[in-house]
Amino acid sequence: MRLLLVEDDILLGRGLVAGLSQGGFATDWVQDGEDAEVALETADYDAVVLDLGLPRLDGLSLLRRRRTARDRTPVLVLTARDTIADRISGLDAGGDDYLIKPFDLAELQARLRALIRRSKGVAAPVLVSGRVTLDPAGRNVTLDGLPVSLSNREFAILHDLMQSSGRVLTRQQLEERVYGWSEEIESNTIEVHIHNLRRKLFPEVIRTLRGVGYMVPSSP
Repeated sequence: MRLLLVEDDILLGRGLVAGLSQGGFATDWVQDGEDAEVALETADYDAVVLDLGLPRLDGLSLLRRRRTARDRTPVLVLTARDTIADRISGLDAGGDDYLIKPFDLAELQARLRALIRRSKGVAAPVLVSGRVTLDPAGRNVTLDGLPVSLSNREFAILHDLMQSSGRVLTRQQLEERVYGWSEEIESNTIEVHIHNLRRKLFPEVIRTLRGVGYMVPSSP
């Protein structure tokens, strides 16, 4: 899952990037509204975590612009503005959720998972495909009820494929979903992770469409 974090507080931004990464989110971080707008125009994100008090372009103005441009990316407003009027303004401007600082990191991650599920039309919090079950909150995978040990990258790739079951994701899409801006990617990295997933689970869990990408079949 790939996030855009828009936060001008350096210490908080660094902490969120680290904390969200541990929760399985590949997080790109910008510190003002104009840079955020450029990022949203040039990359696809599963969700945005948006502060309101930003330099150059404030969060509410950015939010209104993106909704006017028909950008449907889920936005969680994360701010110290805690009055009822502030919350109403944030939601009416196009925010999908509103969380007050200070906050609990686990709650932020849970709210983001819920936003992303809803945006992708997935109601159940646990993903199931045949013999494989994946729990995003608990960050665990089972095969026929038995636990399977996956690396963080393997888990992220399997999660995105299962969340998009029945649809093909290209190698580039998978790279963009599980790696942030600052991370270097070898040319065969995704192929290696897919190979490992098939070895740890079973070959048919992920199908390859040659020259196109990868998919997890929809459950009947």
